Amino acid sequence: MKIRQMEATDLDEAAKVHSLAFPRQAHSYEWLKCNFSASPRFLCFVAEVSGNVIGYIMWMQKSGFRSEAVLELEQLAVLPNRQGQGVGKQLIESSLPLVKEQLVTHGSTLKHILVTTRADNAAQRLYKSTLGAEVEATIRNLYSADEVLMIARNINL
Repeated sequence: MKIRQMEATDLDEAAKVHSLAFPRQAHSYEWLKCNFSASPRFLCFVAEVSGNVIGYIMWMQKSGFRSEAVLELEQLAVLPNRQGQGVGKQLIESSLPLVKEQLVTHGSTLKHILVTTRADNAAQRLYKSTLGAEVEATIRNLYSADEVLMIARNINL
C-alpha cells in the first residue's frame, strides 16, 4: 500500500470511496473537490493499492494559519471491503509527518489534533490508539446521531 498526497486525477476514485463509506452524505465528488482545492488549509492524501484508491484522509488547519497549528482530522474514509485491515491507521501514520513538514515550511508547528465522529463509531479506538485522542465532549443529535469531539495533545507521530 502506498500513501501519497492526493492529486486532482484521484478525485473520481476518492469520490467512490466517499459515497460507499458515507452513504448518508451526498455529492461526493463536489465535497472532495472543494476540500482538495482549499490547499494549504486542507491537505489530502490517498491510500493506493495496485494503482487504485482504497481510502483517503483530509487534514484541515483550524482558526487561521498560526505558529502553533490546531489540525482537524476532517475525514478518513476507506472502502468498506478494506476496513479493519489497517488502512486507516496507515493513512494517519504516513500522512501526519507529511502534514507536519508542510506546517514547518509555513513557520508553524503542530499543537493539537481535533477529531469529531459519531459516538457509536468504532474508529474512536483508532483515533485513541494512533493519535492518543481522548473524548472531550459529546454533542447530542448533531448529524444523524450523537457526535463526540476528541482531542489529541502532545502528538508524537
